[in-house]
Amino acid sequence: MTEPTTRRRSTSLHTLHWWLLGVCGIAIGLAVLLPIIWMVFTAFRPEADVVAYPPSLFPRALTLQHFVDIWDAIPFARLYLNTIIFAGGVTIVSLLFDSMMGYALARLEFRGRNAVFVLVMIMLMVPFQVTLIPLYDLLGSMNLAGTLPGMIAPRMTNAFGIFFMRQFYLSLPKDLDEAARMDGASEWGIFARIITPLAKPALLTLGLFHFQYNWNDLLWPLIMSRDIASSTLPAGLAMFVGQHVVEYGLLMAGSVLALAPVVIFFLIIQKSFVTGIATTGMK
Repeated sequence: MTEPTTRRRSTSLHTLHWWLLGVCGIAIGLAVLLPIIWMVFTAFRPEADVVAYPPSLFPRALTLQHFVDIWDAIPFARLYLNTIIFAGGVTIVSLLFDSMMGYALARLEFRGRNAVFVLVMIMLMVPFQVTLIPLYDLLGSMNLAGTLPGMIAPRMTNAFGIFFMRQFYLSLPKDLDEAARMDGASEWGIFARIITPLAKPALLTLGLFHFQYNWNDLLWPLIMSRDIASSTLPAGLAMFVGQHVVEYGLLMAGSVLALAPVVIFFLIIQKSFVTGIATTGMK
């Protein structure tokens, strides 16, 4: 077999390999996105088409009525505002506390540092349901049950967030701290003016995790809210799932509107998200 023939066969096999990878990637991507595609199509189809048999992925007719009715079926605007305050407040406050704690565990030398880190790891393994009743009793004794501050307060820091930020800060050279101290910078100045700007990818990545988790959380707001008006979107949308009847159109329309902020947040920070994941080493 001549060398040109061998080279052509190798090129053909390489091309075939990439085509197979591309087809498999598209197939896996469509399989992952299928529930979201079904949700979006269901939100725009009449209720009769939703429950029609045999079911079809593509709508036979289109309507915007579900997006109009959702605002009257439940206090949707109020739920949306509650969810923004809850998820946004938790994200902002927890980023501050997680970054401060992660900085202390990664960059400062103090007695008991390893013990504190072990305690954080233990808290990372404790299921949230274990602390649910004690937290509710504590907040009730402080007259915070059924309020947005009561929902936000227990989420103001997070064991995973502390661990995540600690790992990122460990990847930064300590020469930065030493040079700043030689110039007379305080510890707070080093954290705020030098380390925090470098930690922007990790902070945005962790912010997305916090925002997405709390935006979609059902159990904690459901336990803490006294009525539908003081609840959040996941709890409000759960009202469309009854014992005998499920209002699929309204449920899917509300889910599409609820999904939009998380998708927009990710699209804004996607470059920083990839960088944050890539640069957060597990040391």
